[in-house]
Amino acid sequence: MTSSPPGAFTRDIPFSDADFRAIARLAQERFGLSLAESKKPLVYSRLSRRLKSRQVGNFTDYLALLERSEEEAERLELISALTTNVTSFFREKHHFDALAEGLAQRVTAGQRVRIWSAGCSSGQEPYSIAMTVLDTVPEAARADLRILATDIDPKIVRKARDGVYSAEDVAGIPAPMRGKWTKATNATGKTYGVTRALKDLITFNELNLMVDWPFRGPFDAIFCRNVAIYFDQETQRRLWQRFSAMLNPDGLLFIGHSERVTGPALQTLTAFGITSYRKARAGVPPALQ
Repeated sequence: MTSSPPGAFTRDIPFSDADFRAIARLAQERFGLSLAESKKPLVYSRLSRRLKSRQVGNFTDYLALLERSEEEAERLELISALTTNVTSFFREKHHFDALAEGLAQRVTAGQRVRIWSAGCSSGQEPYSIAMTVLDTVPEAARADLRILATDIDPKIVRKARDGVYSAEDVAGIPAPMRGKWTKATNATGKTYGVTRALKDLITFNELNLMVDWPFRGPFDAIFCRNVAIYFDQETQRRLWQRFSAMLNPDGLLFIGHSERVTGPALQTLTAFGITSYRKARAGVPPALQ
């Protein structure tokens, strides 16, 4: 009996280094995704399912298919396969505490408030934002406040818009909020839907962060957590700078626990907590605020 050499992986569809490099180049150019050579087994494992689903016999033909103008849906299947939608309600709770403190006065004063969940996945983040806002300032439902929630994956955006979750999912919501903002969808209590009051605050849309954004902002808070980890450093620096340009003075940016703002954005953003940044007021350097 012979064993496979270290690092080898079995496959029933040929997958050459050239195939991998072509996939990696397409993912980088269209979606900003950075695929290291070490990801080759993962890329094969996930994309071989797409080849079988599309009844394509090899990666050369699959790459040719991806280049067709009418195959935008398959290109989105590609990025969905290569990324992981892992999220939960009130993940990194300190971000929501900071949001409540930072926006309560603006909402109470009746000022315009806009919040963006960029990379909203299946919706737990924007619904957590909405619960935070409504619990902190109950009159927010009647205020000029809107939450924009975007993700590149159409299927995951549809799930987020539906707002239906398992009992295990909603267990992450603090009990008082859970009773107020979610309702069992049937007698079994296995699934729960978020209330209309939360949905009415949120607009869900599909968006590729690498293209021109079809809105101007400005936003008072942006959540983009565990998205930039898929990008190379230069793409991350450009993204932080674009987010900063979209923020109001004193606006807040919340990022993932393993991410850090780098590059030119640090001229306008300063850290004020764990993976939390605030935009400087005009004419005042971040270090002096």
